[in-house]
Amino acid sequence: MNDRDNRSYKIEKQERIALYGGSFDPPHIGHQRVIFEALEALVIDRLIVIPTFLNPFKKNFYNSPKQRENLSNEFFGKIPKVVVDNYEIKQGRATSTFQTLKYFQQKFIVKYIIIGADNLASITKWYNFDYINSNITWVVATRAGYELDTTALRDFKILEVEVDISSTQIRRNLMNLDERIDRIVTELDNKKAEEIEAFNLEDVEYIVKRVVLANSLGGKHSSSLAQHLKDELKPLGEEFLHIDESDEWVVIDMGDILVHIMSSQARQTYSLEEFLTEISNRKPAEI
Repeated sequence: MNDRDNRSYKIEKQERIALYGGSFDPPHIGHQRVIFEALEALVIDRLIVIPTFLNPFKKNFYNSPKQRENLSNEFFGKIPKVVVDNYEIKQGRATSTFQTLKYFQQKFIVKYIIIGADNLASITKWYNFDYINSNITWVVATRAGYELDTTALRDFKILEVEVDISSTQIRRNLMNLDERIDRIVTELDNKKAEEIEAFNLEDVEYIVKRVVLANSLGGKHSSSLAQHLKDELKPLGEEFLHIDESDEWVVIDMGDILVHIMSSQARQTYSLEEFLTEISNRKPAEI
């Protein structure tokens, strides 16, 4: 929080507040809608938005903590009764909701914690969930594709949020194909894939726009490379629609990108390089 925010952030101990934490990577209109609905539905003096340094259940982020703090201030900071707090970012590490709640309970009456419906499936795994559950009322924002299984919650309210959008979708839209291919190639190279080659098929009529070929070291290395790509790239917005594998190869369908990881012998057998080189040089009418 900058000096200007600190000057305006004068909250008395007896104020009733709601906490709304998240990666906000990036913040978007869906988050705003949750805030507006919460301000309408809850009897509170203030709603505090808390960007995480790193979500305890994630390994990385797209925007840096400082960028996400600045973006959150731009998106939410001018909404009446809303303050963006950088408590978790200042910790410099993943911070549990329990720790954050205890911190704010020293200053305020924390009545509510706002979460998305996508959190419900793993919420009992949160550190000291029983303490959190017994001390606050959960405010659950609906989200398309997620069930509202509130069985574990002691007390809760539902916010009906109509906007069907996610930070993952936005991150994916922000990346162009060249950036995405560079990221795939880098991650494969980091894990010792060999003979990595990318084919641009945007100008021909093919099932995808790009194809990446890479050699594994054999054995379980192909599967390991595929899992590494999923672990590193899915949080950044990539979609992994299907992964098909055998003992010698793995094919990853990422929508407009196919990634083939195979042993050197399988790569020679299937002659994919020759096929892809040939079609990339054809005119569209020839495909």
